[in-house]
Amino acid sequence: MPFAGNIGIGEIAIVLVIALIVIGPKKLPDAARALGRGMREFKTSIAGATSSRHEDDEDFDAPLTRAK
Repeated sequence: MPFAGNIGIGEIAIVLVIALIVIGPKKLPDAARALGRGMREFKTSIAGATSSRHEDDEDFDAPLTRAK
């Protein structure tokens, strides 16, 4: 079973040929563009979630004071 780090040119060519057959040559660039946009949106949403989590952690690390 190949791992993500062990993908060669042959495997990439097979995937591209299957995508070309299934999607078609006219729709393939649009499909690739949509996939890229989706990946970019996912990346920014994950980055936004982790940055807001770090902001919450800063409040958690504040020194505790007791109310009298």
